[in-house]
Amino acid sequence: MPYFKHCSDKSFLIVCCMYFFPDTRVRGWFLLDSYLPTFFLTGAYLLCIWLGNRFMKNRPAFSLRALLIVYNLGITLLSLYMFIELILATWEGGYNLQCQNLHSAGEADIRVAKVLWWYYFSKVIEFMDTIFFVLRKKSNQITFLHVYHHATMFNIWWCVLNWIPCGQSFFGPTLNSFIHVLMYSYYGLSVIPSMRKYLWWKKYLTQAQLIQFLLTIAHTLSAAVKPCGFPFGCLMFQSSYMATLVILFVNFYIKTYRKASSRKTIKETTLTTEIKNGFHKDYFTTANGFLNNKKAQ
Repeated sequence: MPYFKHCSDKSFLIVCCMYFFPDTRVRGWFLLDSYLPTFFLTGAYLLCIWLGNRFMKNRPAFSLRALLIVYNLGITLLSLYMFIELILATWEGGYNLQCQNLHSAGEADIRVAKVLWWYYFSKVIEFMDTIFFVLRKKSNQITFLHVYHHATMFNIWWCVLNWIPCGQSFFGPTLNSFIHVLMYSYYGLSVIPSMRKYLWWKKYLTQAQLIQFLLTIAHTLSAAVKPCGFPFGCLMFQSSYMATLVILFVNFYIKTYRKASSRKTIKETTLTTEIKNGFHKDYFTTANGFLNNKKAQ
């Protein structure tokens, strides 16, 4: 049997077998032993969007200000914890930034996997982002990009936790946790009316997200250029998925910021053309009306 002959090599055996059997180190962890909970939670999420929009159609929007402040603060703190813990765990395990396999760091790999479980679980918590949009009747925020990103991340990370729960998988969540500290801080502050005038940096959050995706793609492909035993198929899938996010976020960025900038320019140009000799055209309309009335008398 040539296949088993090749698998006699220990390092290759690990790579071969992981394609068929989930990682035993995460057996028994909450939600991981069966895909059904993840599948049904995702289905419930999509159903809540559809039913919620129908329910809210003829009802006034909810404010939810206090709840949103608490929620965004909670996600911010959880993201900060994951960011710090991933840095400490990978430092302890002496992780190689260019390529890190799944089994060489011992207890540090388990520590990374535990943080990544929280990262996976945070994706189901973040379903509430969309539910709050529904209840506040912010349907313009419920875009294809928004729903696609939330639904797919939860499912993809179930697979990651079962087959590749450490090693090279650490990089994207580390960056994303940092971005989420900034993003959910912004969301929490934006709920407070007096703070909105200070929140000028939303545009740069989108730019930071795009940079995050590009860095993750580069990091993922670096392990393909110089392999270390991390599954090649997983590297290709992650790179492809990140590429879809880059395309969708670039499209969102252009629609949201470039077109908004164009509309602002057109508005300013229109206003300029309405000025003549230092006076607004309404001045001349009023003056002419006065003069015409005077002549009529």
